[in-house]
Amino acid sequence: SAVRTRRIMNFGASFVFATLAFLVYRLSPHSASMLRRSWRNGDGPTGLDVLNFGYAAYCIILLLFYLLERSPRESKSVAALRGLVTIATQPGHILRHGLAYTDRLGLLTILLKGFFGPLMLLSLFDFTRNLVANGAYLLSHASAIETDFLRIFNSHGYWFLFQAILFMDVVFFTIGYLVEHPALKNEIRSVDPTWVGWAAALACYPPMNSLTAQMLGENVSDFPQFADPTVHFAVNCLLLLLMAIYASASVALNFKASNLTHRGIISHGPYRFVRHPAYIAKNAAWWLGTIPAASAAWQQSAYSALLVVGSAIAWSALYALRAITEEEHLRKVDGAYDAYCLKVPYRFIPGIF
Repeated sequence: SAVRTRRIMNFGASFVFATLAFLVYRLSPHSASMLRRSWRNGDGPTGLDVLNFGYAAYCIILLLFYLLERSPRESKSVAALRGLVTIATQPGHILRHGLAYTDRLGLLTILLKGFFGPLMLLSLFDFTRNLVANGAYLLSHASAIETDFLRIFNSHGYWFLFQAILFMDVVFFTIGYLVEHPALKNEIRSVDPTWVGWAAALACYPPMNSLTAQMLGENVSDFPQFADPTVHFAVNCLLLLLMAIYASASVALNFKASNLTHRGIISHGPYRFVRHPAYIAKNAAWWLGTIPAASAAWQQSAYSALLVVGSAIAWSALYALRAITEEEHLRKVDGAYDAYCLKVPYRFIPGIF
């Protein structure tokens, strides 16, 4: 029947693209270090085990979903496959007229999920193992926290909190990339079709971020060190607070969390105050993390300090570009984002701009 045929096509196309993404991450040099990492001191599952399990589980979930879906619609995977066939067989037509909107959306969605889905899964594994390791240390040394607080904070306490924050952020993005369903109200309505939008986003993620760091410089510390214990503790607590605000934006996005997509507009949580709370919080945390490098550079020369500050400005400019391209994309889809901008007129800082 037509329904059975659609089920088979939906699963078959999705399986093909999931397998391609798995093989790219399994074989590509840029993910090798992530795949080799083990749970603890060479023991337990590795990143490769996680990738293998995630691939198998995802394929099983896809099979069950497409078998049990009551009224199967054409999946974005089928549209993407059709788009690839059209590009291969009618390149002249594509150059003149472009892909049909449905096929383009399907292809961009598959590229997005294929790149970010496995990356988020492997990142989640890293954050989880570090979170557990630091948490275990804190539990086993609970009696020493009161008498040796700063040392334990520096060695494990700070990192436990930092990894917990990043874990919360990546959980929602992992689900957001891998799961799309009307019941979750997170269907992808549009994916940014511009080269600038994709380039600005991908420049912030592996493996491209290593090239970005070579071009813009990299002087940020996730845990900046200061000679004065009070200053050291206060600044790093502020950094954790900023990262918590950053993660709260992901929590507010919920299952709509993903880059380069329009999945509906969120106006609660930190999005009540500014349109890009995650970007401003992360960049403010990075500026705090740049202070020691800038101070050390100033001791050498004003020029060295200017290079460090210039690097921080360049990274902030990259995120400003991301914000601008995202807004341009969202405005072109429908009027929902313009309505949101009327409610929340400030892009980065409440009451200023």
